[in-house]
This record gives sequence, structure tokens and C-alpha cells, in this order.
Amino acid sequence: MKTPQSQPAVDAAQFRSVMGQFATGVTIVTAAHDGAYGGFTANAFASVSLDPPLVMVCIGTQNATLAPIQASGAFCVNILTGAQEALARSFATNGPAKYVHFTQTPTHAASTGAPIFDEALAWVDCRLVEAHPAGDHLILLGEVVGLGAREGTPLLYLRSHYAPLPE
Repeated sequence: MKTPQSQPAVDAAQFRSVMGQFATGVTIVTAAHDGAYGGFTANAFASVSLDPPLVMVCIGTQNATLAPIQASGAFCVNILTGAQEALARSFATNGPAKYVHFTQTPTHAASTGAPIFDEALAWVDCRLVEAHPAGDHLILLGEVVGLGAREGTPLLYLRSHYAPLPE
């Protein structure tokens, strides 16, 4: 058996560029705990299992939304429409300014208490069941406890740009 040879370190900028070739949908993951809201834009989201219904989402270990997710034990994934690019951009930033959108964008509470954006294309409300360390992120595994969808065009992210899916 051959011993693996040491590989040169992967350049972060090149890694980001190569991964940017993969088109993804755009979501905002939300949580609420004791009247405080959290939310962040995420494209690392996927279904994991049908029985039981499970999804996963990745969150940076320094992300402020991690605290309300862990404290409430829940999160909601809002899948965005092509008309929600401004919302996606806002929640992709750091700092408190993005939370103004919780007061300016109509929402309602999921069964877990996490905010659902009224105009989202779809939403998946989850109970947090596991969190796995993965470098500078955590992989959150959620059991789906509620979901919904409506007609519309999804927002996509490719090569560091947002775009609605052409109809």
C-alpha cells in the first residue's frame, strides 16, 4: 500500500472560484429565541433523508445566528424567489443592519417560532437534531417539522452573482 504524499495547500481564492462554478439556490436561514431574531444567507443547504425527513445547512462558527439556533433548538430555511435578491444581499452581510429587514419584510412564525418570509418561494421549518464541526463551519442537521411552497421563480447564485432562473 502506498503512503499518501503530502499535497500542497489549496489556495482559498482558487477554492472559492472553483466552487463558484456550481450553481446553487439561495436561502435565508432564520431562528428566534426570547424575542431575538437571527438570519443569514446560505447556499449550503440540501435534503438528507426522506424517512425521517432531514435537511442540512452549513453555518460559520462565528455567525451571530448560531446562538439563537442553538438556544431555540430550531431553524427555518426560507428558499428565495428571483425577486428577493436585495433580501439575500442584506442577510449575507455581517452586522445588525441586516436585521432591519425583519421589521420591513412581512414574516410570520413557523411552528418552531423561527421567522418565515411571507414572500419566500418555499420554507422548511426544522428542529435541530445534530451539529457536526466541519472546519470553520458547523453542519446543522434538522428534522423537518413543517414546510410549504408557492409558485414562483427561484433565485440562483453562480460565480459570485445572483440571478433569477429564466422561465
